[in-house]
Amino acid sequence: MDNHTYRLVELVGSSPTSIEDAIQTALTKAHETLRHIHWFQVTETRGHVEGGRVAHYQVTLKAGFTLEDDGKSA
Repeated sequence: MDNHTYRLVELVGSSPTSIEDAIQTALTKAHETLRHIHWFQVTETRGHVEGGRVAHYQVTLKAGFTLEDDGKSA
């Protein structure tokens, strides 16, 4: 089994559609600048209410990705 070192970033995604869409929005945007994202963990879910209905979902999540090997041995 390979040894991996992971890094965590905290992301906040939002969507007027759903919690799932808010998560996907955050991960899609993070994928534009981060490589090797392998997992996520939802840490908080919030929403905005207008007229007694959910108007907007906001999800905070941690995303984990592997750091690239620089090819050097210790």
